Amino acid sequence: MHKTTRISAAVAASVALAGAALYGTGVAGAGPAPQHATAEPENIGQLVKEIDSYYGASLDADGVYQASPSSQYAQDLARIEAGARKQIAKAAARHHHKGDRPAVVFDIDDTLLLSLDYEKKTNYVYNDATWKEYVAKADRPAVFGTPGLIAYAQSKGVEVFYNSGLSEAQRAAAVENLKKVGIDVNLDAGHMFLKDKANPPAYLSGCATASAWNCTTVQYKSGTRKHIESLGYDIVGNFGDQHSDLEGGYADKTYKFPNPTYYVS
Repeated sequence: MHKTTRISAAVAASVALAGAALYGTGVAGAGPAPQHATAEPENIGQLVKEIDSYYGASLDADGVYQASPSSQYAQDLARIEAGARKQIAKAAARHHHKGDRPAVVFDIDDTLLLSLDYEKKTNYVYNDATWKEYVAKADRPAVFGTPGLIAYAQSKGVEVFYNSGLSEAQRAAAVENLKKVGIDVNLDAGHMFLKDKANPPAYLSGCATASAWNCTTVQYKSGTRKHIESLGYDIVGNFGDQHSDLEGGYADKTYKFPNPTYYVS
Protein backbone atom coordinates (compact mmCIF):
# COMPACT_ATOMS: atom_id res chain seq x y z
CA MET A 1 0.00 0.00 0.00
CA HIS A 2 1.27 3.48 -0.84
CA LYS A 3 1.28 5.79 2.14
CA THR A 4 2.37 9.37 2.71
CA THR A 5 5.75 9.30 4.40
CA ARG A 6 6.81 12.22 6.55
CA ILE A 7 10.49 12.34 7.47
CA SER A 8 11.69 14.62 10.26
CA ALA A 9 14.21 17.40 9.89
CA ALA A 10 16.89 15.33 11.57
CA VAL A 11 17.17 12.98 8.59
CA ALA A 12 15.98 15.17 5.73
CA ALA A 13 16.61 18.87 6.15
CA SER A 14 20.37 19.06 5.65
CA VAL A 15 19.82 18.95 1.89
CA ALA A 16 18.09 22.33 2.05
CA LEU A 17 20.47 24.00 4.48
CA ALA A 18 23.67 22.75 2.88
CA GLY A 19 22.82 24.62 -0.31
CA ALA A 20 19.63 26.02 -1.78
CA ALA A 21 19.13 24.24 -5.10
CA LEU A 22 16.44 25.79 -7.24
CA TYR A 23 13.17 24.02 -8.00
CA GLY A 24 10.96 25.76 -10.51
CA THR A 25 11.01 29.36 -9.34
CA GLY A 26 11.39 28.63 -5.63
CA VAL A 27 14.07 27.36 -3.29
CA ALA A 28 14.62 23.79 -2.28
CA GLY A 29 13.22 22.49 0.98
CA ALA A 30 14.21 19.33 2.75
CA GLY A 31 14.75 16.43 0.38
CA PRO A 32 14.78 12.68 0.90
CA ALA A 33 17.69 11.18 2.77
CA PRO A 34 19.96 8.87 0.77
CA GLN A 35 19.54 5.12 1.31
CA HIS A 36 23.20 4.75 2.31
CA ALA A 37 25.19 7.67 3.67
CA THR A 38 28.64 7.98 2.11
CA ALA A 39 29.89 10.54 4.63
CA GLU A 40 29.19 11.45 8.23
CA PRO A 41 25.84 13.31 8.32
CA GLU A 42 25.51 16.77 9.78
CA ASN A 43 25.25 16.83 13.56
CA ILE A 44 21.59 16.95 14.60
CA GLY A 45 22.17 19.56 17.29
CA GLN A 46 23.91 21.86 14.83
CA LEU A 47 21.24 21.26 12.24
CA VAL A 48 18.47 22.32 14.63
CA LYS A 49 20.42 25.50 15.41
CA GLU A 50 20.66 26.23 11.69
CA ILE A 51 16.92 25.73 11.27
CA ASP A 52 16.23 28.06 14.22
CA SER A 53 18.53 30.67 12.68
CA TYR A 54 16.95 30.31 9.24
CA TYR A 55 13.47 31.05 10.65
CA GLY A 56 14.67 33.51 13.28
CA ALA A 57 12.61 31.37 15.63
CA SER A 58 11.67 32.87 18.99
CA LEU A 59 8.97 32.51 21.61
CA ASP A 60 6.32 35.23 21.71
CA ALA A 61 4.53 36.48 24.83
CA ASP A 62 2.10 33.55 24.61
CA GLY A 63 4.86 30.95 24.50
CA VAL A 64 4.39 30.24 20.79
CA TYR A 65 7.36 29.91 18.46
CA GLN A 66 7.17 32.45 15.66
CA ALA A 67 9.33 33.07 12.61
CA SER A 68 10.94 36.48 12.30
CA PRO A 69 9.78 38.81 9.49
CA SER A 70 13.43 39.74 8.99
CA SER A 71 14.69 36.14 8.79
CA GLN A 72 16.26 34.50 5.76
CA TYR A 73 13.10 32.41 5.57
CA ALA A 74 10.98 35.55 5.21
CA GLN A 75 13.37 37.00 2.64
CA ASP A 76 13.26 33.82 0.55
CA LEU A 77 9.47 33.82 0.64
CA ALA A 78 9.32 37.47 -0.39
CA ARG A 79 11.56 36.80 -3.40
CA ILE A 80 9.50 33.81 -4.53
CA GLU A 81 6.20 35.63 -4.05
CA ALA A 82 7.41 38.72 -5.94
CA GLY A 83 8.27 36.53 -8.92
CA ALA A 84 4.93 34.75 -8.63
CA ARG A 85 3.02 38.02 -8.74
CA LYS A 86 4.72 39.01 -11.97
CA GLN A 87 3.96 35.64 -13.55
CA ILE A 88 0.36 35.67 -12.34
CA ALA A 89 -0.20 39.13 -13.83
CA LYS A 90 1.25 38.07 -17.19
CA ALA A 91 -0.69 34.82 -17.26
CA ALA A 92 -3.93 36.51 -16.26
CA ALA A 93 -3.62 39.10 -19.02
CA ARG A 94 -2.82 36.44 -21.60
CA HIS A 95 -5.64 34.11 -20.58
CA HIS A 96 -8.30 36.78 -20.24
CA HIS A 97 -7.41 38.06 -23.71
CA LYS A 98 -8.06 34.56 -25.06
CA GLY A 99 -11.16 34.07 -22.91
CA ASP A 100 -9.54 31.27 -20.88
CA ARG A 101 -9.96 30.63 -17.17
CA PRO A 102 -6.63 30.89 -15.26
CA ALA A 103 -6.25 29.38 -11.80
CA VAL A 104 -3.71 29.00 -9.02
CA VAL A 105 -3.46 26.08 -6.59
CA PHE A 106 -2.10 26.25 -3.05
CA ASP A 107 -1.11 23.57 -0.59
CA ILE A 108 -2.04 24.54 2.99
CA ASP A 109 0.38 23.13 5.61
CA ASP A 110 3.54 25.28 5.64
CA THR A 111 2.50 26.87 2.36
CA LEU A 112 -0.28 29.02 3.83
CA LEU A 113 -0.27 28.08 7.54
CA LEU A 114 3.05 27.86 9.38
CA SER A 115 3.63 24.86 11.67
CA LEU A 116 6.94 25.99 13.19
CA ASP A 117 5.60 25.96 16.75
CA TYR A 118 4.52 22.32 16.41
CA GLU A 119 7.84 21.28 14.89
CA LYS A 120 9.88 23.03 17.57
CA LYS A 121 7.84 21.69 20.48
CA THR A 122 7.91 18.10 19.16
CA ASN A 123 11.63 18.34 18.36
CA TYR A 124 10.76 17.92 14.67
CA VAL A 125 9.28 14.47 15.25
CA TYR A 126 5.85 13.82 13.73
CA ASN A 127 3.10 12.13 15.71
CA ASP A 128 -0.32 11.66 14.14
CA ALA A 129 -2.31 12.23 17.34
CA THR A 130 -0.49 15.41 18.43
CA TRP A 131 -0.57 16.76 14.87
CA LYS A 132 -4.34 16.35 14.72
CA GLU A 133 -4.71 18.13 18.05
CA TYR A 134 -2.52 20.97 16.79
CA VAL A 135 -4.48 21.41 13.55
CA ALA A 136 -7.77 21.32 15.45
CA LYS A 137 -6.73 24.39 17.47
CA ALA A 138 -6.94 26.41 14.23
CA ASP A 139 -4.38 28.86 15.53
CA ARG A 140 -1.41 28.64 13.17
CA PRO A 141 0.00 31.92 11.83
CA ALA A 142 0.08 32.65 8.12
CA VAL A 143 3.16 31.89 6.09
CA PHE A 144 4.56 35.36 5.42
CA GLY A 145 2.99 37.12 2.46
CA THR A 146 0.47 34.47 1.50
CA PRO A 147 -2.79 36.28 2.40
CA GLY A 148 -1.64 39.12 0.16
CA LEU A 149 -0.57 36.76 -2.62
CA ILE A 150 -3.98 35.08 -2.69
CA ALA A 151 -5.76 38.43 -2.65
CA TYR A 152 -3.55 39.55 -5.53
CA ALA A 153 -4.39 36.48 -7.62
CA GLN A 154 -8.08 37.05 -7.00
CA SER A 155 -7.75 40.73 -7.96
CA LYS A 156 -6.34 39.64 -11.32
CA GLY A 157 -9.34 37.42 -11.99
CA VAL A 158 -7.44 34.22 -11.28
CA GLU A 159 -9.45 31.45 -9.59
CA VAL A 160 -7.97 30.23 -6.30
CA PHE A 161 -7.98 26.53 -5.36
CA TYR A 162 -6.51 24.61 -2.43
CA ASN A 163 -5.01 21.10 -2.67
CA SER A 164 -4.07 19.82 0.76
CA GLY A 165 -3.03 16.62 2.48
CA LEU A 166 -5.28 17.51 5.41
CA SER A 167 -8.19 15.12 5.86
CA GLU A 168 -11.84 15.79 5.22
CA ALA A 169 -12.37 15.62 9.00
CA GLN A 170 -10.04 18.64 9.37
CA ARG A 171 -11.95 20.85 6.93
CA ALA A 172 -13.70 23.01 9.53
CA ALA A 173 -10.44 23.69 11.41
CA ALA A 174 -8.60 24.52 8.19
CA VAL A 175 -11.29 26.98 7.08
CA GLU A 176 -11.39 28.60 10.53
CA ASN A 177 -7.62 28.98 10.62
CA LEU A 178 -7.37 30.39 7.09
CA LYS A 179 -10.05 32.96 7.84
CA LYS A 180 -8.28 33.88 11.07
CA VAL A 181 -5.10 34.85 9.17
CA GLY A 182 -6.98 36.82 6.51
CA ILE A 183 -7.38 34.19 3.80
CA ASP A 184 -11.08 34.11 2.97
CA VAL A 185 -11.16 33.33 -0.75
CA ASN A 186 -13.00 30.31 -2.17
CA LEU A 187 -13.01 28.21 1.00
CA ASP A 188 -15.95 26.12 -0.19
CA ALA A 189 -15.79 22.40 -0.99
CA GLY A 190 -15.66 23.13 -4.70
CA HIS A 191 -12.34 24.93 -4.31
CA MET A 192 -10.71 23.30 -1.28
CA PHE A 193 -9.71 19.70 -1.96
CA LEU A 194 -8.84 17.57 1.09
CA LYS A 195 -8.19 13.85 1.48
CA ASP A 196 -11.40 11.88 1.81
CA LYS A 197 -10.24 8.30 2.25
CA ALA A 198 -13.72 7.04 3.17
CA ASN A 199 -15.30 8.46 0.02
CA PRO A 200 -12.53 9.19 -2.50
CA PRO A 201 -13.56 11.10 -5.62
CA ALA A 202 -14.02 9.25 -8.89
CA TYR A 203 -11.10 11.09 -10.49
CA LEU A 204 -8.75 9.22 -8.12
CA SER A 205 -10.17 5.81 -8.99
CA GLY A 206 -6.80 4.68 -10.30
CA CYS A 207 -5.32 4.67 -6.81
CA ALA A 208 -8.19 4.99 -4.32
CA THR A 209 -11.45 3.24 -3.58
CA ALA A 210 -13.78 3.26 -0.58
CA SER A 211 -12.02 0.15 0.71
CA ALA A 212 -8.40 1.07 0.01
CA TRP A 213 -6.45 4.32 -0.34
CA ASN A 214 -3.28 3.64 -2.32
CA CYS A 215 -2.51 7.12 -3.64
CA THR A 216 0.95 8.55 -3.14
CA THR A 217 1.10 12.26 -2.41
CA VAL A 218 2.10 12.94 -6.01
CA GLN A 219 -0.78 10.84 -7.36
CA TYR A 220 -3.30 12.52 -5.07
CA LYS A 221 -2.15 16.06 -5.74
CA SER A 222 -1.51 15.75 -9.48
CA GLY A 223 -4.80 13.86 -9.88
CA THR A 224 -6.61 16.71 -8.16
CA ARG A 225 -4.91 19.28 -10.39
CA LYS A 226 -5.90 17.23 -13.44
CA HIS A 227 -9.49 17.33 -12.19
CA ILE A 228 -9.34 21.12 -11.74
CA GLU A 229 -8.10 21.53 -15.29
CA SER A 230 -10.88 19.21 -16.51
CA LEU A 231 -13.32 21.82 -15.16
CA GLY A 232 -12.01 24.26 -17.75
CA TYR A 233 -9.21 25.98 -15.84
CA ASP A 234 -5.56 26.37 -16.76
CA ILE A 235 -3.39 26.21 -13.63
CA VAL A 236 -0.89 29.02 -14.13
CA GLY A 237 0.75 28.56 -10.73
CA ASN A 238 1.03 25.67 -8.26
CA PHE A 239 2.40 26.49 -4.80
CA GLY A 240 3.73 24.07 -2.19
CA ASP A 241 6.43 23.53 0.42
CA GLN A 242 7.13 19.92 -0.64
CA HIS A 243 8.39 18.60 -3.95
CA SER A 244 5.51 16.10 -3.82
CA ASP A 245 3.10 19.08 -3.84
CA LEU A 246 4.47 20.08 -7.22
CA GLU A 247 5.40 16.96 -9.15
CA GLY A 248 3.16 15.14 -11.61
CA GLY A 249 2.30 17.93 -14.03
CA TYR A 250 -0.94 19.88 -14.60
CA ALA A 251 0.55 23.31 -13.83
CA ASP A 252 2.29 25.84 -16.04
CA LYS A 253 4.63 26.92 -13.25
CA THR A 254 5.54 25.55 -9.83
CA TYR A 255 6.63 27.56 -6.81
CA LYS A 256 8.56 25.74 -4.08
CA PHE A 257 8.29 27.46 -0.70
CA PRO A 258 11.11 26.78 1.77
CA ASN A 259 10.53 24.21 4.52
CA PRO A 260 13.57 22.51 6.06
CA THR A 261 11.64 20.95 8.97
CA TYR A 262 10.22 17.76 7.35
CA TYR A 263 9.89 15.89 4.08
CA VAL A 264 6.71 14.35 2.65
CA SER A 265 7.13 11.72 -0.06
